[in-house]
Amino acid sequence: MKFLHTSDWHLGRSFHRVNMLGAQAAFVDHLVEAVRAHEVDAVLVAGDVYDRAVPPLPAVELFDRALHRLADLGVPTVMISGNHDSARRLGVGAGLIGRAGIHLRTDPAGCADPVVLADVHGEVALYGLPYLEPALVKEEFGAEKVGHEAVLGAAMDRIRADLAGRAPGTRSIVLAHAFVTGGQASDSERDITVGGVEAVPASVFDGVDYAALGHLHGCQTINERVRYSGSPLAYSFSEADHRKTMWLIDLDADGAIRTAERIDTPVPRELSRLRGRLEEILDDPSLTPREDHWIEVTLTDPVRPADPMARLTARFPHTLSLAFEPEGREEDGTASYAQRLKGRSDQEIAEDFVAHVRGGGTPDDAERDVLRGAFDDVRAQDSRQETAR
Repeated sequence: MKFLHTSDWHLGRSFHRVNMLGAQAAFVDHLVEAVRAHEVDAVLVAGDVYDRAVPPLPAVELFDRALHRLADLGVPTVMISGNHDSARRLGVGAGLIGRAGIHLRTDPAGCADPVVLADVHGEVALYGLPYLEPALVKEEFGAEKVGHEAVLGAAMDRIRADLAGRAPGTRSIVLAHAFVTGGQASDSERDITVGGVEAVPASVFDGVDYAALGHLHGCQTINERVRYSGSPLAYSFSEADHRKTMWLIDLDADGAIRTAERIDTPVPRELSRLRGRLEEILDDPSLTPREDHWIEVTLTDPVRPADPMARLTARFPHTLSLAFEPEGREEDGTASYAQRLKGRSDQEIAEDFVAHVRGGGTPDDAERDVLRGAFDDVRAQDSRQETAR
């Protein structure tokens, strides 16, 4: 039985200042075509369908069109809510939508109620385990501790108990949205290590044939039976080296993974991260192939150059991010703030601050005169106030 495993669509999210709705629509087109071309038996969407709890209307409309198109294919789809989704909003109408073959699993209490499919080899039980906020579901699962491993483990105990009561040889899949030990994070995921939510071991999914995971944006294999599909699109420059894909998983008659194939998703524009001095970047002929990429630049000039963004976009029109890390700067992180200021005049402190915020280079004589005049004015003001008292 073939499954197409995807996650982390983040409908409604932008990439820096770029609206990604068109790219997200192109992904939905690709998803529908992949389901048709590979004769998939079910689609698995492991959470973070939307980017936020109250998504913008165009994102909702795109999701609605995606549901209709998947339903028209007659291929069952199982979706869970992620930490970015509002579980209650995403789950509205789940009962009615389920009649069309789109199974939304957003209520933790129903995690052991699977979608059951069948082929010539028997049944496959698909369990949807939505994102579990420990403090909110601790009582539901009777977990002794407020922690992700505790609540996820308790939920998996329910799933294993249901599976044990089914016909021998029933194959099983779990969809979950979690940070599993061994996974590699990027800058795109919202931190879920706060509030008792920590990484969980892959062993929590023991007893099922395949765990289709969401949350981390890089496609990765924790072990043969536990995998992240990753996001279909990049949402930060930390994903510049990612190959964006979906997993096409084929379970054999015994529940073993016969094949696991990565299906590439459309890339709206390549990402590049450039680092160096401004003039070197602008004059480097080897960067010509990157001129049409979305660009992140980190400049290392000792002194911040004039109009760096304008000069960069003249060659790289899709430059979206600019940072400064001057080379040769040495900072003592062990000294306290008071120790670093000890014995220094107001003028020296101000000059150091100017050099820091501009990315290196001390003020010139004219700028020193401006700072000196400002301090003189403040002292004069203080003196007048003291005299008035």
